[in-house]
Amino acid sequence: MLFSLQVFIILLVTKLAGEYSVRLGQPAVLGKLLSGILIGPAVLGVIERTEVLHELSQVGVLLLMFLAGLETNLDDLRKNRNASVAVAVGGMLVPFAGSYLAARFFGLEPINAVFLGLLLSATSVSISVQTIKELGKLHTRESTTILGAAIVDDILVVAALAILMSVLGGAETPLLLVLGKKAAFFAVIILLGWKVVPWVMKKLAPLRVEEAVISAGLIVCFFFAWLAESLGVAGIIGAFAAGLSISRTEFKEAVEHKLEPIAYAIFVPVFFVSIGLSVSFAGIGGQVWQIVVLSVIAVLTKLVGAGAGARLTGFSRPSAFAVGSGMVSRGEVALILAAIGLETKLLPAGQFTALLIVVIVTTMVTPPMLKRAFAKAL
Repeated sequence: MLFSLQVFIILLVTKLAGEYSVRLGQPAVLGKLLSGILIGPAVLGVIERTEVLHELSQVGVLLLMFLAGLETNLDDLRKNRNASVAVAVGGMLVPFAGSYLAARFFGLEPINAVFLGLLLSATSVSISVQTIKELGKLHTRESTTILGAAIVDDILVVAALAILMSVLGGAETPLLLVLGKKAAFFAVIILLGWKVVPWVMKKLAPLRVEEAVISAGLIVCFFFAWLAESLGVAGIIGAFAAGLSISRTEFKEAVEHKLEPIAYAIFVPVFFVSIGLSVSFAGIGGQVWQIVVLSVIAVLTKLVGAGAGARLTGFSRPSAFAVGSGMVSRGEVALILAAIGLETKLLPAGQFTALLIVVIVTTMVTPPMLKRAFAKAL
């Protein structure tokens, strides 16, 4: 199918689906996610997952997290660091234990069960960010804690995966080097965000070229994303850090105002649809119960683990439920880990599709859960 026709269908369907989702009392992002399943291989088969659409979706999620960073108050993030760590630790340990036991119950070998436990311990807050933004609650203590916990969660899960692969001898680089690269990323990113980014924005913004300010912001965003991925950290963490860095400058409003129309006009809708394009129901007849059980465990263990961390750090029960809901989505982070597991034989090939559907389920249930949770908490 012609690329232009694919984009036409994606934009039309996502906008209509988002509108009808709002009419039904749900966040628009839920309709957009479901539209990917509808027009993808799982149902109508109108759109197939291609490399071009994948790359566009990657740009979309980076811009989404960059905008989230622009709108996040760095002082609030610092104030909630203890809560973020507690939420991340609880939101990793409980899902790991529950997923490991379930995997063993379904006959997976111990090493495969360990990997599956780590995979379902991951969190991707890109969908949560969009939902909270639609609700107008991105500046609350709950949302700030969710964002901080996602950063800590990414570090813990990837570090644990590095240890697992090192023990098995499947890692291409030594464990200490892997952990050292992650530490280096955060050291460098703090230095760049504090000293270099404000200077770069002041130098590039006045250039007498078209849209110099937004171009300068995007240069910082994609450089930080590249740096994160080069040092073994998720690119979305780098993009979020770039947004945080620019939020401290006088160019925050200008970058945000100019970037939102670009991001939400094409790139972010393609990202939402691309998640649904990963779903296929072919050949899963014998794994239905496994998918159901793992999906329930994946949702409940994040709610319990992350929610417990929030409760221990002073959140009320409704607020803790809101925080736990924001950590449920596994999203693109888990999809990336699944691909790594398939390549390294840590994830059996026969489990890949089932696990993919579990990840999609956690992503789909997040928007309605978050809406209800924030309504009660706030």
